[in-house]
Amino acid sequence: MNLMEQMMSTSYSLKGKNVLSWLDFTQSDVTQLLAQAQYVKENPHSSALSGKTLAMIFEKSSTRTRVSFEVGMVQMGGHALYLNSRDIQIGRGETIADTAKVLSGYVDAIMFRTTSHEKLKELAEHASVPVINGLCDIYHPCQALADIFTILELKGRLCGIKLVYVGDGNNVAHSLMILAAMMGMEFVIVTPKGYEPDADIVEKSQKLASLYKGSVTISHNPIEAVGAADVIYTDVWTSMGQEEEAETRLKAFEEFQVNKALFSKAKSNASFLHCLPAHRDEEVTGEVIDGPQSAVFQQAENRMHVQKAILQAVIGSW
Repeated sequence: MNLMEQMMSTSYSLKGKNVLSWLDFTQSDVTQLLAQAQYVKENPHSSALSGKTLAMIFEKSSTRTRVSFEVGMVQMGGHALYLNSRDIQIGRGETIADTAKVLSGYVDAIMFRTTSHEKLKELAEHASVPVINGLCDIYHPCQALADIFTILELKGRLCGIKLVYVGDGNNVAHSLMILAAMMGMEFVIVTPKGYEPDADIVEKSQKLASLYKGSVTISHNPIEAVGAADVIYTDVWTSMGQEEEAETRLKAFEEFQVNKALFSKAKSNASFLHCLPAHRDEEVTGEVIDGPQSAVFQQAENRMHVQKAILQAVIGSW
């Protein structure tokens, strides 16, 4: 049974649900979202969200998040509002609770790209419409769903696939770890000592992996970790808000660059992923990210498809 058949054979609803972290969802939920992403990628234009409006609040700059959400809403007959936090009253001291209540009276959903998961939770607590995490300091759920969807397209399955994440134990690593565990994948994060992912999220992911015949492990040896990898993934070493740590991080991560020599330790048909933006010749060399086994632009495009699936699930009807 393929993903679309699974979706059609299961009756369920995520309508009205917040999307803050994949820890709040089941494997069945994620499978349904992947199936719907496949459908909307093949059928991009519809009236599924005709008359619906999405408010998009940005505390952090963005290319992929803004454009993918905005274009996705247009393709489904809806409308998206870009709200820079500096240009609305939240930037002048209005409380998050008041902002949530006001926007809930105008729009059908809110996407928040923020510096703090606590702010995101507060917005969701006081909003009466679904809130979607466009990125926070702990999680990046939309990116991770696009990553998993891309791996499914590339490899034809998820269960048993070995995904090796090389780099900082950051928000992307957290969300990717959770989904990989939930989908029965072999997930390895290889990172310098002191830059491991959050221990509580690792523990929760390992419990998920035990339920779904996957695994989650942490390594500090890149060469050993990438052996037999189906997919190698990396991200920037210094994220937004960490600029003061840039020099220290460059030194700490210098042995963790994804280059031709490291990539050659993986399977011969391994794929390379990166959530972008990339710093060529820091975390990855140009010959890898621009090479024939790189799928980073397919991955970037898939942000829009999975987010359309999420939006249809929480404010539309299937």
